[in-house]
Amino acid sequence: MMIDRDTIEAKLRLHVDRLAGLIGPRTLNKPKTIWATLGYIESQWSEMGYKSERECYDAGGDEATNLIVESSGSKRADEIVLLGAHYDTVYCTPGADDNASAVAVLLEVSRLLRDHNGKRTARYVAFACEEPPYFHTDSMGSQHHARQSRSRGDNIVGMLCLEMVGYYSLAKGSQAVPPGIPKWAHRFFPQRGNFIAAVGNMPSWKLCWRFRRGFKRGTRRMPLFSICLPERIHEIRLSDNSSFWDQGYPALMLTDTSFLRNPNYHQPTDTPETLDYPRMTEVTLGVAAAMRKLLG
Repeated sequence: MMIDRDTIEAKLRLHVDRLAGLIGPRTLNKPKTIWATLGYIESQWSEMGYKSERECYDAGGDEATNLIVESSGSKRADEIVLLGAHYDTVYCTPGADDNASAVAVLLEVSRLLRDHNGKRTARYVAFACEEPPYFHTDSMGSQHHARQSRSRGDNIVGMLCLEMVGYYSLAKGSQAVPPGIPKWAHRFFPQRGNFIAAVGNMPSWKLCWRFRRGFKRGTRRMPLFSICLPERIHEIRLSDNSSFWDQGYPALMLTDTSFLRNPNYHQPTDTPETLDYPRMTEVTLGVAAAMRKLLG
């Protein structure tokens, strides 16, 4: 199959420009920004031929909405592989990397896999309320969805959380190590911020291994650093993946490592022109290939 990287890159740029450039900060206390965001994501999925579902719930007295589309599996439809990204921001930032970059990749992976006839069911979710003041509370969109999934008995065999996937640097020393990592282990971590990381907790090691094998099939241009760590390293719990760990599901965070690399994290300077779209294209191809492997 011919891969048109230029088309994928152009679509990624468009998504980030619309979300971070046109709409800007996306918070519940500015409902019009949320309505515009939901409308944009829904319109993109509709153009692909997906039928989206709104999962609405109460978030501290306000209505919050997760958006969901599914593509049913052919032989093991009860087994679900979930790819998700949060679409909200903190109040002060347009959120190009955090997290328009991830929503853009979510949309383009779902586009690439629209006609993939997998054995397992693919579920794509745009989550509400990942950022403060909802972070680490029951009002997170991923917490709500993970709890609902567990109460329904959904068999989520793997959750992939896209969290800031657009910022890269080739400079030596541009990549910091999580503070929770012992100093003797720092030498095993990259020093340049030119890679994408796949981070799991210890029970997610099989998912991490399978993801790595699939990702490498999709791209050889994007370095991948994959690792499973104890959850006492709190930096690995800083996104929607932790909501699924709380419910006993295997999950990975796919990330450019956020504040460990990007100086624009939660700042007004987190704007579309700071992102590396060719590398985001490679992330898209790698994640799509990994999804194909996980779906069967």
